[in-house]
Amino acid sequence: MTTEHQSVAAFDEERLAGIIDLYIRTGIQVHSPGYMGRQFSGVVPLAGVIDFVSAMVNQPASFYEAGQLPNVVERIMADELNRFIGWDPERFTMVTTSGGSLANLTALLAARNEKLPGYWSQGGSAVRGQPRPAIAVGADVHYSVARAAGVLGIGDAQLVRLPLNRQGQISPSEVRATLAAAERQNLKVFCMVASAGSTSLGAFDPIDELADVAREQDIWLHIDGAHGASLLVSDTLREKLRGIDRADSLTWDAHKMMFVPGPCTMLFYRNKETALSAFRQKASYVFDEEQDVYTAFDSGGKNFECTKRPMIMTLWALWAIYGRALFAEKIEYLCQLTQEAHDAVRADPDFETLHRPEANILCFRYHPADLMKRTGKRLDKKDVHRLQLAIRNRVKFEGNFFISKVNVEGVAALRVVMMNHQITGEHFRMLLSEIRRTGQDLLSSEEGTEKA
Repeated sequence: MTTEHQSVAAFDEERLAGIIDLYIRTGIQVHSPGYMGRQFSGVVPLAGVIDFVSAMVNQPASFYEAGQLPNVVERIMADELNRFIGWDPERFTMVTTSGGSLANLTALLAARNEKLPGYWSQGGSAVRGQPRPAIAVGADVHYSVARAAGVLGIGDAQLVRLPLNRQGQISPSEVRATLAAAERQNLKVFCMVASAGSTSLGAFDPIDELADVAREQDIWLHIDGAHGASLLVSDTLREKLRGIDRADSLTWDAHKMMFVPGPCTMLFYRNKETALSAFRQKASYVFDEEQDVYTAFDSGGKNFECTKRPMIMTLWALWAIYGRALFAEKIEYLCQLTQEAHDAVRADPDFETLHRPEANILCFRYHPADLMKRTGKRLDKKDVHRLQLAIRNRVKFEGNFFISKVNVEGVAALRVVMMNHQITGEHFRMLLSEIRRTGQDLLSSEEGTEKA
């Protein structure tokens, strides 16, 4: 940093180069074939160019008069993507938000205000003497939903956890019984949240069957498709979201599997009137009292943010220039690659598969088959847990690969997320070899310590 503080320092080209170099070197290398760790992706280069332009023109995108093209483009992309959702073109709407967590919060706010109309103005006193409002979620729902329950005044304790099956999906056969048990505990479920690509396993909940329950019991159905909604653009993978047209709202992150800079999140509503129920306010300095053909493009009344980046521009530019196939082909390749990775893990006796991947997330464990023969001991759950964590940390430290970890049924597992289309099956086999070597080193050093 410059030491000049009394006047504007002279431009220093070497200092700028050093800042940029430091930024690149210390960040996760998302364009490397060794990057298999998180759900943010490398971006299509053109999207980076558009993002730079957006930063320079600096147009807030919540109001048409401040950012004309971004507000119109939101409408264009909403119409384009709704072709895959299937809602009435005249009734649905979409708004962009800065991240999936904010989209989930906004959708739950709209659901609360729709189902509990006095809550916005009166707070919890609006339901005094009535059953406590509750939200039904999958047992491993994204943490943003639990946070939203606290923010909305519903309370984390009023989350009704729906049981999961072996694949990590909400088990539809147990939903009605779970809701009935909640009712006996004086809880009134007004919203159900299902996942389309859960964070832990990439599981897709059975939307169509959950929609049956939601309709029967007058429950708002929100789909957290932050990760997996992008599969809608693929003809071969769209079936995983069967029933999405029956949901009330949908969160969709383009900065995950549509390969644009983050954040770029879209929140869809089946009924545009309910989108307006999320925030019921008047503010003369931003909200026009009389709508016209231009203010109809404003999104400020439907989202929490006033000054919002024109995030939709990166997605629209790619769609406008390359079309749907760019996204569909990349997504299909990554999902197929993850299936191949699963098959490689399953065929190796030193590894344990935990699920069949539905998209591009795979969880597994290193559990050597000949451990008993070599050491005369078995690993209990605590040992397995510690070993996976140690392997992940060692692999990350050495820097050839970046993978993540997650607890599955209380025991740590290694987790890969295929987000880079430059990765091949050979790269994954190299990762398995490094995990095996690392695991063997850790077990050998532990055995040596015990003998000493």
